[in-house]
Amino acid sequence: MLTKWAVVIGLVVLFVACFYLFYPRVENFFVFFPDSSLDLTPEALPLTYENVYFDSSDGKRLHGWFFPQKVDSPVILFFHGNAGNISHRLHNIRLLLEKGLEVFIFDYRGYGKSGGRPSEKGIYMDGLAAYDYLVEKEHFLPDKIILFGRSLGAAVAIEVALSRDVRGIIIESGFTSTKGMAKSMILFNAFSYFLPANYNNLEKIGRIRVPKLIIHGDEDHLVPFAMGEKLFSASKEPKYFYALRGAGHNDTYVVGGAEYLSRIAKFVRDSKI
Repeated sequence: MLTKWAVVIGLVVLFVACFYLFYPRVENFFVFFPDSSLDLTPEALPLTYENVYFDSSDGKRLHGWFFPQKVDSPVILFFHGNAGNISHRLHNIRLLLEKGLEVFIFDYRGYGKSGGRPSEKGIYMDGLAAYDYLVEKEHFLPDKIILFGRSLGAAVAIEVALSRDVRGIIIESGFTSTKGMAKSMILFNAFSYFLPANYNNLEKIGRIRVPKLIIHGDEDHLVPFAMGEKLFSASKEPKYFYALRGAGHNDTYVVGGAEYLSRIAKFVRDSKI
């Protein structure tokens, strides 16, 4: 009997050890969907821009596009979501530029022309490197930098806001944590109790003191609308919540239209809406 229980306990310990050893790789498989091909370039729209290369703290070569404006404006540091690359955000970027806003968007490691392979720790380092590029190379003061994180990018924006001084932060279609996301999905709900709360935006956001604008579509079927509400509730003042009626996960700027862009522009300039 003792031997039988020893075998059972041994198997349980082995399972737990293997789970925590391989889970990060499994999570990365479900989190990241990079595309190396740039399907559109700023010249095609056409947009005035600077082609930028810079390095992360661990030596990964990263690529981005900086869109300057002739007028003095705060700059939006744009952290995109988990799929595609910066070329798939150009139509959205063009609308922001039409509001007179400067934008810097870049690809995380493993996306587009950026080297390396993505991971939670890695994309956080990439976000910090992008911020440092704006300060050191483009000479932006911290109070002129607005972080804009969409979906997965919300986790990067929040992490950067905890380590660097900024004017404010915009969180769009953000999730609470990967554990929370698993709990919201039928296929993974039963296993969510055993998962670590990686990308823990819900725990981190309460430590951010600068103004926050949280945007979420009320028909987002990927990241539940309730997660946006939870992030807002966990945030400290000053904070603003913008519920986009009829918007899903990827069409916020389309559904929101002129009002959406005006609210973002006002927040960028005034840190309020």
